Amino acid sequence: MTSKSSDTTEKPIGLSSKQVEWFLYIVKCHNGHLYTGITTDVNRRFAEHQAGGAKGAKYLKGKGPLTLVYQENAVDRSAATKRELAVKKLNRSNKLDLIASYQHE
Repeated sequence: MTSKSSDTTEKPIGLSSKQVEWFLYIVKCHNGHLYTGITTDVNRRFAEHQAGGAKGAKYLKGKGPLTLVYQENAVDRSAATKRELAVKKLNRSNKLDLIASYQHE
């Protein structure tokens, strides 16, 4: 008899599911539009967006090339979601200021 594991999700060693680090990120499209999202793995998520497949955001399909222009840590999903909403409410000028401050660190 073969044993099947129902959980194929890998968790970082030493972290429970409640301790996984979350990130807010901003992607810039070739047309200058900005897309804000959250994830536990920025590189994986950005690759999904670039690939344009089923796992990428519908908003970004056909808007490449894409550039990852900003990311910041959040302690948990709740904090990441709250920060995402706050950033999405910013006007374009303030978002560009946020991106510029990140690129000069």
